[in-house]
Amino acid sequence: MFNCARILMLAAVAVTLGAGALPAVADGAQSSGRAAPEFTILLRRMDVDVDGAPNAYGPRGSHTLDSLRDARYRGRPFGKIVGYLTDDDHPNVPIIQGPNDPCPGLYISQTAYTDAAITTPSNPRRYVDATRINYVVLGKRERKLGARLGDFVTVTSLRTHRTVFAIVGDDGNPSGNEGSLHLLQALGYPFQDGINGSVTHREIQVHFYPGSNPQHLFFRTQAALDAAARLHIAESESTR
Repeated sequence: MFNCARILMLAAVAVTLGAGALPAVADGAQSSGRAAPEFTILLRRMDVDVDGAPNAYGPRGSHTLDSLRDARYRGRPFGKIVGYLTDDDHPNVPIIQGPNDPCPGLYISQTAYTDAAITTPSNPRRYVDATRINYVVLGKRERKLGARLGDFVTVTSLRTHRTVFAIVGDDGNPSGNEGSLHLLQALGYPFQDGINGSVTHREIQVHFYPGSNPQHLFFRTQAALDAAARLHIAESESTR
């Protein structure tokens, strides 16, 4: 049954929409067959993820959103570098942004979800910008329940009482306890970077819509993501 009240509620609490067409289709495709049912996770914490932002990481001494330690797997000092692009033959040597890139001289920060229209890995615009887009990180339990990169989610702060639309935009942390800088700011938290930004209480609730972005649309504005997510929720409600 079409639940008008639920759609209106979600629309009311989502961030304000602006105009903008849906962007290019991103790589990959949802698994064939029936999508897994919706589910909700209450996170024990949420750390700020700045991956995908062109100013996320850079040489020591440069003005960036996060420390080089956090670019390594689970923040381990000698863990694999997962936050920015490195040379294939020299995995500890970063690829530097060029003069025509958004932040020349800084590193190219990656996300697992990418824009298929840009096939060059060294193009910073290929990745989801954590300063412009609300995204959550795909954890192990969410994957087991059917969530995939590119799916839409709604995220609620039980403290600020705000709900916003987001996308599953990155992975690499089995706990899934991370969200983009833009997401945490949209929820009303005063974080400015990924160095000290964390919500340390059970107050972030994420509702997943598995299979909700089968074309794997890639978003460059939050307004476009909001519009697509709202449309999916309205369509899914109408078929019940």
